[in-house]
Amino acid sequence: MNHPIAKPLIIAVLSALILTGCGKQPAEPAGTTTANTIKANVISIKTSSAPIIANAPATVVAEQQAEIASRIMGFIREINVEVGQKVSAGQHLFRIDPSDIQGQVSQANAGLAQAQAALADAKNDYERFGTLYKEEAIPKAQWDKIRLQYQVAQQQFAAAKAGLGSAGAQMNYATPTAPFAGVITQKLANVGDLAAPGRPILVMENPAKLLVQTQVPEDIFKHLQIGTPVSLHIDSTNTDITGKVSNLVTAADPMSHTHLVKIALPEGHGLQSGMFIQASFSTGMAAGLNVPASAILNRAGITGVFVVDNQGIAHYRMVRVGDTQNNMTTIQAGLNTGEQIVTSNTDHLESGDKVINTGVGNV
Repeated sequence: MNHPIAKPLIIAVLSALILTGCGKQPAEPAGTTTANTIKANVISIKTSSAPIIANAPATVVAEQQAEIASRIMGFIREINVEVGQKVSAGQHLFRIDPSDIQGQVSQANAGLAQAQAALADAKNDYERFGTLYKEEAIPKAQWDKIRLQYQVAQQQFAAAKAGLGSAGAQMNYATPTAPFAGVITQKLANVGDLAAPGRPILVMENPAKLLVQTQVPEDIFKHLQIGTPVSLHIDSTNTDITGKVSNLVTAADPMSHTHLVKIALPEGHGLQSGMFIQASFSTGMAAGLNVPASAILNRAGITGVFVVDNQGIAHYRMVRVGDTQNNMTTIQAGLNTGEQIVTSNTDHLESGDKVINTGVGNV
């Protein structure tokens, strides 16, 4: 019994054999592309000395910060500022109900008036009995008593005066002011809350004095000193600036065993408090392979470079990269000294393409 598709299959096979016997090759499948010829710069890799870079997460913070609290207890009657508001030095920030303080001031005023009257009376006795004592009209013991009473009255008057001054100062504490010009960053209480001494109500900082703060382990810390340059990378803008170490805390954190490092920012840095950045510290030099950052590509999620063989054919090769400094990237694995790589015009370059070198160089 003949199969219905046997004849067409036999005919196709015979046709192929006839074409082959005649020296003809099957047509190239549709979609097959031929290699391109690309002009690009090719360099030969050699070992070079490069800095050893250690990275640490860092934060931009204000050098000048203050927690504004009340020095007296009382209900908050007014808060005159909002978060994000700029304030000037000496500006009133909030007001505590002064009722209790006003009572203290009134009591201190009354105490001062009594002490002043008692002092005036003691002074009259002192002057009158002093004259009698000079005339030997009274005994010395009586004169000593009058003189002591006068001294006590003077001390009581001084104490009452100081008490009034203290009560008056409490009135000033009822309306705290900004210690410096800055920006309100936190509001920790609301109108009607009970304020207590030492409990912050507002937090402010000076945005004109910013620095970078980070924690580093001992192996990085031992290479640092005041003035050491630090590369700072800002992820949000993909830019780099250079700061300098301004403060080193030699005592390590007992929990993390890291040291606090503060970094001064250059003029016109454009950073804001609270931003997260990456601080890069140079901890020495080491021999290694370094290539121009322009040679590093990412194809289908694979980091690599185009290596050119002796016939000038490009081959995409996966590499493991390290840090990039001054537009040079450290190669940790994937390349060898003496190999040639493409550093320009790689946008349309594919494996198998022919590369015409526009300028051989070394790196």
